Amino acid sequence: MSFLELKGLSKHYGDTMAVGACDLSVSKGEFVSLLGPSGCGKTTTLQMVAGFVQPTSGRILLDGADITTVKPNQRGLGIVFQSYALFPHMTVADNVAFGLEMRRVASGERRKRVASTLELVHLGPMADRYPRELSGGQRQRVALARALAIQPPVLLLDEPMGALDAKLREEMQIELRALQHRVGVTTIMVTHDQAEAMTLSDRVVLMNKGCIEQVGRPVDMYERPNGRFSSTFLGKANVFEATRARPGTHVDVESYRLPSSDAESVGALEYIVRPEKVEFTSEANGLVKGRVGARVFLGNHWLFQVETPLGTMQLTQANTSSPQVAEGDLVSLSWAPENARLVPRAKAAP
Repeated sequence: MSFLELKGLSKHYGDTMAVGACDLSVSKGEFVSLLGPSGCGKTTTLQMVAGFVQPTSGRILLDGADITTVKPNQRGLGIVFQSYALFPHMTVADNVAFGLEMRRVASGERRKRVASTLELVHLGPMADRYPRELSGGQRQRVALARALAIQPPVLLLDEPMGALDAKLREEMQIELRALQHRVGVTTIMVTHDQAEAMTLSDRVVLMNKGCIEQVGRPVDMYERPNGRFSSTFLGKANVFEATRARPGTHVDVESYRLPSSDAESVGALEYIVRPEKVEFTSEANGLVKGRVGARVFLGNHWLFQVETPLGTMQLTQANTSSPQVAEGDLVSLSWAPENARLVPRAKAAP
Protein backbone atom coordinates (compact mmCIF):
# COMPACT_ATOMS: atom_id res chain seq x y z
CA MET A 1 0.00 0.00 0.00
CA SER A 2 1.29 3.47 -0.90
CA PHE A 3 2.59 5.56 1.98
CA LEU A 4 3.96 8.50 0.00
CA GLU A 5 2.39 9.41 -3.35
CA LEU A 6 3.35 11.95 -5.99
CA LYS A 7 0.41 12.58 -8.32
CA GLY A 8 1.09 14.54 -11.49
CA LEU A 9 3.79 16.52 -9.69
CA SER A 10 5.43 19.18 -11.86
CA LYS A 11 7.54 22.28 -11.55
CA HIS A 12 8.00 24.97 -14.19
CA TYR A 13 10.14 28.09 -14.02
CA GLY A 14 8.55 30.29 -16.64
CA ASP A 15 8.77 28.34 -19.91
CA THR A 16 11.37 25.96 -18.50
CA MET A 17 10.17 22.58 -17.26
CA ALA A 18 12.21 21.32 -14.29
CA VAL A 19 9.89 18.40 -13.50
CA GLY A 20 7.05 17.23 -15.71
CA ALA A 21 3.96 15.52 -14.30
CA CYS A 22 5.66 12.80 -12.24
CA ASP A 23 3.66 9.96 -10.70
CA LEU A 24 5.29 7.81 -8.02
CA SER A 25 4.07 5.61 -5.17
CA VAL A 26 6.40 4.68 -2.30
CA SER A 27 5.50 1.97 0.22
CA LYS A 28 6.06 2.31 3.95
CA GLY A 29 9.60 1.31 4.90
CA GLU A 30 10.81 1.34 1.29
CA PHE A 31 14.16 2.81 0.19
CA VAL A 32 13.77 4.60 -3.15
CA SER A 33 16.51 6.44 -5.04
CA LEU A 34 15.93 9.24 -7.52
CA LEU A 35 18.76 8.72 -10.00
CA GLY A 36 19.80 10.69 -13.04
CA PRO A 37 22.25 13.19 -14.54
CA SER A 38 22.62 16.78 -13.38
CA GLY A 39 19.58 18.86 -14.28
CA CYS A 40 17.22 15.90 -14.66
CA GLY A 41 14.81 17.15 -11.95
CA LYS A 42 15.62 14.73 -9.13
CA THR A 43 16.67 17.39 -6.60
CA THR A 44 13.69 19.60 -7.49
CA THR A 45 11.41 16.60 -6.90
CA LEU A 46 12.98 15.98 -3.49
CA GLN A 47 12.65 19.67 -2.60
CA MET A 48 8.95 19.60 -3.50
CA VAL A 49 8.47 16.62 -1.18
CA ALA A 50 10.38 18.47 1.54
CA GLY A 51 8.28 21.62 1.00
CA PHE A 52 11.16 23.89 -0.01
CA VAL A 53 9.80 24.24 -3.56
CA GLN A 54 6.12 24.72 -4.32
CA PRO A 55 4.86 22.55 -7.21
CA THR A 56 3.38 24.16 -10.29
CA SER A 57 0.80 21.38 -10.40
CA GLY A 58 0.07 18.01 -8.85
CA ARG A 59 -0.26 16.72 -5.29
CA ILE A 60 1.86 15.09 -2.59
CA LEU A 61 0.09 12.64 -0.29
CA LEU A 62 1.64 11.30 2.91
CA ASP A 63 -0.21 8.42 4.56
CA GLY A 64 -3.38 9.60 2.80
CA ALA A 65 -3.07 13.26 3.85
CA ASP A 66 -2.46 15.98 1.25
CA ILE A 67 0.72 17.86 2.30
CA THR A 68 1.24 19.76 -0.97
CA THR A 69 0.81 23.18 0.65
CA VAL A 70 1.95 22.28 4.19
CA LYS A 71 4.96 24.29 5.38
CA PRO A 72 8.30 22.40 5.53
CA ASN A 73 8.60 22.60 9.33
CA GLN A 74 5.09 21.16 9.73
CA ARG A 75 5.65 18.09 7.53
CA GLY A 76 7.79 16.34 10.14
CA LEU A 77 10.21 14.93 7.57
CA GLY A 78 13.85 14.13 8.30
CA ILE A 79 16.32 15.71 5.87
CA VAL A 80 20.06 15.14 5.34
CA PHE A 81 21.86 17.51 2.99
CA GLN A 82 25.11 16.86 1.12
CA SER A 83 26.84 19.50 3.28
CA TYR A 84 25.30 17.89 6.43
CA ALA A 85 24.51 21.46 7.71
CA LEU A 86 25.77 20.74 11.22
CA PHE A 87 26.08 23.61 13.69
CA PRO A 88 29.85 24.00 14.29
CA HIS A 89 29.41 25.64 17.72
CA MET A 90 27.25 22.77 19.03
CA THR A 91 28.37 19.38 20.30
CA VAL A 92 27.26 16.20 18.58
CA ALA A 93 24.57 15.69 21.22
CA ASP A 94 23.30 19.25 20.86
CA ASN A 95 23.17 18.94 17.07
CA VAL A 96 21.08 15.78 17.37
CA ALA A 97 18.84 17.42 19.99
CA PHE A 98 18.18 20.53 17.91
CA GLY A 99 15.12 19.23 16.04
CA LEU A 100 13.64 17.88 19.27
CA GLU A 101 14.05 21.26 20.95
CA MET A 102 12.26 22.96 18.05
CA ARG A 103 9.39 20.51 18.61
CA ARG A 104 9.39 21.31 22.34
CA VAL A 105 10.10 17.72 23.38
CA ALA A 106 10.53 17.51 27.16
CA SER A 107 14.17 17.52 28.32
CA GLY A 108 14.05 14.01 29.81
CA GLU A 109 12.60 12.49 26.65
CA ARG A 110 15.00 14.58 24.58
CA ARG A 111 18.08 13.20 26.39
CA LYS A 112 16.76 9.66 26.05
CA ARG A 113 16.16 10.03 22.29
CA VAL A 114 19.54 11.66 21.67
CA ALA A 115 21.35 8.87 23.51
CA SER A 116 19.46 6.08 21.76
CA THR A 117 19.87 7.65 18.32
CA LEU A 118 23.61 8.18 18.81
CA GLU A 119 23.93 4.54 19.83
CA LEU A 120 22.03 3.59 16.69
CA VAL A 121 24.66 5.28 14.50
CA HIS A 122 27.56 4.10 16.73
CA LEU A 123 28.48 7.58 17.98
CA GLY A 124 27.55 7.29 21.67
CA PRO A 125 31.12 7.93 22.94
CA MET A 126 31.41 11.08 20.78
CA ALA A 127 28.38 12.94 22.14
CA ASP A 128 30.50 15.76 23.58
CA ARG A 129 32.69 16.32 20.55
CA TYR A 130 32.28 19.13 18.04
CA PRO A 131 31.82 18.60 14.27
CA ARG A 132 35.37 19.85 13.57
CA GLU A 133 36.71 16.97 15.68
CA LEU A 134 34.98 14.31 13.56
CA SER A 135 35.81 12.57 10.29
CA GLY A 136 33.61 12.98 7.20
CA GLY A 137 31.86 9.68 7.84
CA GLN A 138 31.21 10.58 11.47
CA ARG A 139 29.76 13.96 10.51
CA GLN A 140 27.46 12.21 8.08
CA ARG A 141 26.26 9.90 10.85
CA VAL A 142 25.57 12.91 13.08
CA ALA A 143 23.43 14.42 10.32
CA LEU A 144 21.56 11.10 9.99
CA ALA A 145 21.10 10.90 13.76
CA ARG A 146 19.67 14.43 13.86
CA ALA A 147 17.20 13.55 11.10
CA LEU A 148 16.20 10.26 12.74
CA ALA A 149 15.86 11.62 16.27
CA ILE A 150 12.58 13.36 15.41
CA GLN A 151 11.20 9.95 14.32
CA PRO A 152 10.16 11.18 10.87
CA PRO A 153 7.63 9.34 8.71
CA VAL A 154 9.97 9.88 5.72
CA LEU A 155 13.74 10.41 5.54
CA LEU A 156 14.98 12.56 2.63
CA LEU A 157 18.63 12.27 1.60
CA ASP A 158 20.12 14.78 -0.85
CA GLU A 159 23.39 13.34 -2.23
CA PRO A 160 24.37 12.19 1.31
CA MET A 161 27.65 10.56 0.18
CA GLY A 162 28.76 13.39 -2.10
CA ALA A 163 31.35 14.82 0.29
CA LEU A 164 33.03 11.47 1.02
CA ASP A 165 35.97 9.85 -0.75
CA ALA A 166 35.35 6.69 -2.79
CA LYS A 167 36.42 4.15 -0.15
CA LEU A 168 34.52 5.82 2.69
CA ARG A 169 31.49 6.26 0.46
CA GLU A 170 31.39 2.51 -0.15
CA GLU A 171 31.65 1.78 3.57
CA MET A 172 28.93 4.31 4.42
CA GLN A 173 26.59 2.89 1.77
CA ILE A 174 26.66 -0.45 3.59
CA GLU A 175 26.16 1.26 6.96
CA LEU A 176 23.29 3.40 5.70
CA ARG A 177 21.47 0.42 4.21
CA ALA A 178 21.86 -1.56 7.45
CA LEU A 179 20.65 1.45 9.47
CA GLN A 180 17.61 1.97 7.26
CA HIS A 181 16.71 -1.72 7.66
CA ARG A 182 17.00 -1.47 11.46
CA VAL A 183 14.91 1.69 11.73
CA GLY A 184 12.46 0.82 8.94
CA VAL A 185 11.94 4.45 7.96
CA THR A 186 10.63 5.22 4.47
CA THR A 187 13.58 6.78 2.62
CA ILE A 188 13.98 8.77 -0.58
CA MET A 189 17.51 9.54 -1.73
CA VAL A 190 18.76 11.74 -4.57
CA THR A 191 21.96 10.59 -6.26
CA HIS A 192 23.72 10.71 -9.61
CA ASP A 193 25.83 7.67 -8.67
CA GLN A 194 24.42 4.52 -10.28
CA ALA A 195 26.40 2.16 -8.04
CA GLU A 196 25.10 3.96 -4.95
CA ALA A 197 21.50 3.73 -6.16
CA MET A 198 21.79 0.03 -6.93
CA THR A 199 23.55 -0.75 -3.64
CA LEU A 200 21.06 1.00 -1.38
CA SER A 201 17.68 0.92 -3.06
CA ASP A 202 14.66 -1.33 -3.01
CA ARG A 203 13.64 0.53 -6.17
CA VAL A 204 15.35 3.03 -8.46
CA VAL A 205 13.53 5.92 -10.15
CA LEU A 206 15.58 6.89 -13.20
CA MET A 207 14.96 10.47 -14.34
CA ASN A 208 15.95 12.35 -17.48
CA LYS A 209 15.03 15.85 -18.65
CA GLY A 210 12.45 16.29 -15.90
CA CYS A 211 10.64 13.01 -16.55
CA ILE A 212 10.71 9.51 -15.10
CA GLU A 213 12.30 7.14 -17.63
CA GLN A 214 11.98 3.86 -15.71
CA VAL A 215 11.15 2.58 -12.22
CA GLY A 216 12.08 -0.81 -10.84
CA ARG A 217 14.23 -3.00 -8.63
CA PRO A 218 17.96 -2.47 -9.29
CA VAL A 219 18.43 -5.95 -10.78
CA ASP A 220 15.41 -5.51 -13.06
CA MET A 221 16.56 -2.05 -14.15
CA TYR A 222 19.98 -3.42 -15.04
CA GLU A 223 18.90 -6.65 -16.72
CA ARG A 224 15.83 -5.24 -18.45
CA PRO A 225 16.42 -1.59 -19.37
CA ASN A 226 13.57 -0.04 -21.33
CA GLY A 227 15.72 1.95 -23.74
CA ARG A 228 19.06 3.42 -24.75
CA PHE A 229 19.18 5.98 -21.94
CA SER A 230 18.37 3.46 -19.19
CA SER A 231 20.86 0.90 -20.50
CA THR A 232 23.76 3.35 -20.78
CA PHE A 233 23.13 5.35 -17.59
CA LEU A 234 22.75 2.25 -15.42
CA GLY A 235 26.02 0.58 -16.32
CA LYS A 236 27.71 0.05 -19.68
CA ALA A 237 25.88 -1.34 -22.71
CA ASN A 238 26.35 -2.08 -26.37
CA VAL A 239 23.34 -0.53 -28.11
CA PHE A 240 22.59 -0.82 -31.82
CA GLU A 241 19.66 0.25 -33.98
CA ALA A 242 17.80 -2.81 -35.27
CA THR A 243 14.74 -3.54 -37.39
CA ARG A 244 12.41 -6.50 -37.77
CA ALA A 245 9.43 -6.61 -40.08
CA ARG A 246 7.76 -9.66 -38.55
CA PRO A 247 8.16 -11.85 -35.42
CA GLY A 248 11.13 -14.21 -35.49
CA THR A 249 14.32 -15.38 -33.83
CA HIS A 250 16.65 -12.80 -35.43
CA VAL A 251 16.76 -9.05 -36.04
CA ASP A 252 18.58 -6.99 -38.66
CA VAL A 253 21.45 -4.82 -37.40
CA GLU A 254 23.31 -3.14 -40.27
CA SER A 255 23.95 -6.08 -42.66
CA TYR A 256 23.93 -8.64 -39.83
CA ARG A 257 21.15 -10.91 -38.57
CA LEU A 258 21.61 -11.18 -34.84
CA PRO A 259 19.80 -13.57 -32.48
CA SER A 260 17.27 -12.65 -29.80
CA SER A 261 15.05 -14.73 -27.55
CA ASP A 262 12.41 -11.99 -27.89
CA ALA A 263 10.51 -13.31 -30.88
CA GLU A 264 7.64 -10.79 -30.84
CA SER A 265 9.07 -7.26 -30.98
CA VAL A 266 8.89 -5.72 -34.46
CA GLY A 267 9.55 -2.38 -36.12
CA ALA A 268 12.31 0.08 -35.27
CA LEU A 269 14.16 -1.37 -32.26
CA GLU A 270 17.19 -0.99 -30.02
CA TYR A 271 19.36 -4.11 -29.65
CA ILE A 272 21.08 -4.04 -26.22
CA VAL A 273 23.83 -6.35 -24.93
CA ARG A 274 25.74 -5.78 -21.69
CA PRO A 275 29.58 -6.02 -21.98
CA GLU A 276 29.80 -8.87 -19.45
CA LYS A 277 27.44 -10.94 -21.61
CA VAL A 278 29.78 -10.75 -24.62
CA GLU A 279 32.66 -13.22 -24.95
CA PHE A 280 35.56 -14.03 -27.24
CA THR A 281 34.92 -17.17 -29.28
CA SER A 282 36.13 -19.12 -32.29
CA GLU A 283 35.62 -17.73 -35.76
CA ALA A 284 33.12 -20.50 -36.50
CA ASN A 285 30.91 -19.56 -33.54
CA GLY A 286 31.29 -15.77 -33.82
CA LEU A 287 28.35 -13.45 -34.45
CA VAL A 288 30.58 -10.54 -35.42
CA LYS A 289 34.30 -10.05 -36.05
CA GLY A 290 36.46 -7.14 -35.02
CA ARG A 291 39.83 -5.83 -33.93
CA VAL A 292 40.72 -5.05 -30.30
CA GLY A 293 41.25 -1.30 -30.14
CA ALA A 294 41.88 -0.98 -26.41
CA ARG A 295 42.44 -3.19 -23.36
CA VAL A 296 42.12 -1.61 -19.91
CA PHE A 297 42.89 -3.18 -16.53
CA LEU A 298 40.28 -2.24 -13.89
CA GLY A 299 41.36 -4.37 -10.94
CA ASN A 300 38.76 -7.11 -10.69
CA HIS A 301 38.13 -7.18 -14.43
CA TRP A 302 39.48 -6.26 -17.87
CA LEU A 303 37.62 -3.96 -20.25
CA PHE A 304 38.07 -4.43 -24.00
CA GLN A 305 36.94 -2.13 -26.79
CA VAL A 306 36.55 -3.96 -30.10
CA GLU A 307 36.09 -2.15 -33.39
CA THR A 308 33.46 -4.04 -35.43
CA PRO A 309 31.31 -3.35 -38.51
CA LEU A 310 28.47 -2.58 -36.05
CA GLY A 311 30.57 0.04 -34.27
CA THR A 312 32.69 -0.09 -31.13
CA MET A 313 31.68 -2.95 -28.84
CA GLN A 314 32.65 -3.25 -25.17
CA LEU A 315 33.44 -6.54 -23.51
CA THR A 316 34.50 -7.32 -19.94
CA GLN A 317 36.33 -10.33 -18.53
CA ALA A 318 36.85 -11.26 -14.89
CA ASN A 319 40.45 -10.92 -13.75
CA THR A 320 41.25 -14.59 -13.21
CA SER A 321 44.56 -14.54 -15.08
CA SER A 322 46.41 -12.59 -17.76
CA PRO A 323 44.08 -12.03 -20.73
CA GLN A 324 44.76 -14.04 -23.87
CA VAL A 325 43.74 -11.18 -26.15
CA ALA A 326 45.93 -8.14 -26.84
CA GLU A 327 45.37 -4.78 -28.47
CA GLY A 328 45.40 -5.13 -32.24
CA ASP A 329 44.25 -8.76 -32.27
CA LEU A 330 41.54 -9.89 -34.69
CA VAL A 331 38.76 -11.55 -32.68
CA SER A 332 35.29 -13.05 -32.97
CA LEU A 333 32.53 -12.18 -30.51
CA SER A 334 29.38 -13.99 -29.45
CA TRP A 335 26.60 -13.82 -26.86
CA ALA A 336 23.56 -15.89 -25.97
CA PRO A 337 20.24 -14.86 -27.57
CA GLU A 338 18.62 -14.48 -24.14
CA ASN A 339 21.24 -11.86 -23.24
CA ALA A 340 20.15 -9.54 -26.06
CA ARG A 341 17.47 -7.08 -24.97
CA LEU A 342 15.07 -5.65 -27.57
CA VAL A 343 13.16 -2.42 -26.89
CA PRO A 344 11.29 0.03 -29.13
CA ARG A 345 13.57 2.68 -30.56
CA ALA A 346 13.05 6.10 -29.00
CA LYS A 347 11.56 8.70 -31.30
CA ALA A 348 13.91 11.52 -32.25
CA ALA A 349 13.20 14.83 -30.54
CA PRO A 350 11.43 17.32 -32.83
